[in-house]
Amino acid sequence: MALVPYEEGAGWAARQLHSPSATFHFASRTIRLQQDWRRLGVAAVVWDAAVVLCAYLEMEGIDLRDRSVIELGAGTGLLGIVATLLGELLMFNKGSAQLRALHSACCARVTMTDREAALEFLESNVQANLPAELRPRAVVKELTWGKDLDNFPPGAFDFVLGADIVYLEETFAELLQTLEHLCTEQTVILLACRIRYERDHKFLKMLRDRFSVYEVHYDSSKDVHIYRAQRSSHKDDF
Repeated sequence: MALVPYEEGAGWAARQLHSPSATFHFASRTIRLQQDWRRLGVAAVVWDAAVVLCAYLEMEGIDLRDRSVIELGAGTGLLGIVATLLGELLMFNKGSAQLRALHSACCARVTMTDREAALEFLESNVQANLPAELRPRAVVKELTWGKDLDNFPPGAFDFVLGADIVYLEETFAELLQTLEHLCTEQTVILLACRIRYERDHKFLKMLRDRFSVYEVHYDSSKDVHIYRAQRSSHKDDF
């Protein structure tokens, strides 16, 4: 859904939007991403919400090892790439071929999704930024909210991640339908977003009607909120 046209706000630096690349440092690695605003719009630039959620995952030490993770509206792939790197079992980074194989088997399994037109661009960033041994653990797959759900096993994911995917009211019902399909009571949803309009509050109300929702982090420098959502019987366990 990140491919939906999005109005370029006055507060966003045009230089950052139109830069052909962006560089970040997460999980002890340098991540260099290609950007292409003119060809793919919002799907091909890195938004602050993705950076803030990556930092949150790393700072909080969220354990993604041997977990199944799906990202919605992956865009450039920053969040999914960082989730894959953070889901690496570090104790087996070095050693024999057998230990490296075990290390690979214990890493996170990350599925990065977006609409069909963005997938080739997303895949190129993933391939360029993951070491060869982790690439099989990261899958790029088409998902249009509410329409491609039969391609994803219901309730198959431990974590659902989304960064700046809440901004078009006409997509809210399909996004909620998708979240319900992907989640069990054990699934943790982490959504990072900037609350720009009254309709964004409307989505949070819709989400709270179906999930327990808590704000777990706020980055005042970037005005980005991170919300954790989970089916109500597992309110207190992270």
